[in-house]
Amino acid sequence: MSYSTSHRIPPGPGQESVWDYPRPPRVEDTSKHIEVIFNGVVIADTRRAKRILETSHPPTYYLPPEDVRLKEFFKPVSNMKSSYCEWKGIANYYTVEVNGKRAENAAWYYLKPTEPQFSSIKDHIAIYASQMDECRVDGERIISQPGEFYGGWITKDIVGPFKGESGTMGW
Repeated sequence: MSYSTSHRIPPGPGQESVWDYPRPPRVEDTSKHIEVIFNGVVIADTRRAKRILETSHPPTYYLPPEDVRLKEFFKPVSNMKSSYCEWKGIANYYTVEVNGKRAENAAWYYLKPTEPQFSSIKDHIAIYASQMDECRVDGERIISQPGEFYGGWITKDIVGPFKGESGTMGW
């Protein structure tokens, strides 16, 4: 199924359309308050995140490692799971474990981003919201991007349709 511009949801006041985001993607700083809760514990809390904006995707937030409780709750995956992005390079994964509850391959980071414009996300942590109890942007509980592969976070100020929904693999 191919995308038709007639399916684009027009953004309202104060909203962004993922169809106005660029490809290749863009990195931008954000001072929005980002919180991640897993098994009742705040495992990340920052106002210094970066967000990646890419056509058809809700923003993916990358959190500075010093604002994530890495040593306490994030374990590098033992199976050396990785994935590849043509712009960001090889992603390495973490399993998150808090008080006996585990989320396998729930976060990822880039040691050596491929393209210079992504060097600012080196070592920053992105988290699959679908595997967490709750993720918030400026206090708003987000909705995770549909699909098993993508890690975007949907807030009320972001409109789609979004890649990852049924029938979007060909976009």
